Order: sequence, then structure tokens, then C-alpha cells
Amino acid sequence: MSPFPDPIWPVVVLAIISAGDAVLCIKPAAFIAQCFDDVGWPHRLRWIMVALKLAAAAGLVAGIWIPYLGAVTAVALVAYFVAAISAHLRARDLGRTLFVNATGMLLICLAVLLFSFLL
Repeated sequence: MSPFPDPIWPVVVLAIISAGDAVLCIKPAAFIAQCFDDVGWPHRLRWIMVALKLAAAAGLVAGIWIPYLGAVTAVALVAYFVAAISAHLRARDLGRTLFVNATGMLLICLAVLLFSFLL
């Protein structure tokens, strides 16, 4: 495992995606609110998603200069999307949000982890 990302650009792209996702969760966009409803995520806890996604973006960017932080953040994002997929499966929500959003993001996070830190 590399202490710093190489190449850096996939990490930056993932940080931008995470930050954008956080912004969309502040007052959830309709498709995000529907996703939260579909998996039974309580309204009173939705603010946590904003904090998690902003922390992920910050961790990825800071990990460009702080050894291993980017890799740890990428691993945490993989775990987050595995949990999200589990929530969709548990709720029997087998539609677009599972296959496009959660699974797609899991694959992006795995790719960043592999290509920027492990290979």
C-alpha cells in the first residue's frame, strides 16, 4: 500500500463526487430523499450523511499530503457503500438506486482504492 495516492486525479475526482453528494443531501434532492425513504433511513438522522460525505471529501483531499489518510478514507467509503448495498437488499429495494447509485459508487471507490493506493 502506498502512503500517498499515485495517481492523484482519481482521488480528487472521488472527493468532488463526495462533496457534491453531501451538498445534495443537505436538503435532500428528491431522488436522495426517496432513496432514504426506501431503505428506512430516519429523517432525524439524515444530517449524518452530510457530515460523513463531507468528511470523506476532506479525508481524500487531505490524504494527498497526509500519509495513509487517503487510503483509509477510500477504505471507509468502500465500507460505507457495502453498508448502503446491504441496506437496499435488506429493504428489498432492488431498483435503480441499488444497481446504479450504490453499486456504481462502490465500484468507483474500489477503483480509486486499487489504482491510487494498492497497485
